[in-house]
Amino acid sequence: MFKRKSKRTVREYDKENLKPVLRCSICTGEQVAGFRNVHTGKFQEVMLIRNASDLQEFLDSYGLQDIERIY
Repeated sequence: MFKRKSKRTVREYDKENLKPVLRCSICTGEQVAGFRNVHTGKFQEVMLIRNASDLQEFLDSYGLQDIERIY
């Protein structure tokens, strides 16, 4: 009934102004992937990370190899 798209395309983001980061909570362990503006420091949420496959999906969808963690 509900199927995932088999065709994966790399999404684009503003590489000059946005930096991909993983915001982690020290208390609860919650992790949210998104982008932080390098000029203002404002964080823009993209997706909630519940397990390793969610993180890999985020990295693959934006063509990233590694991501910085902020607390």
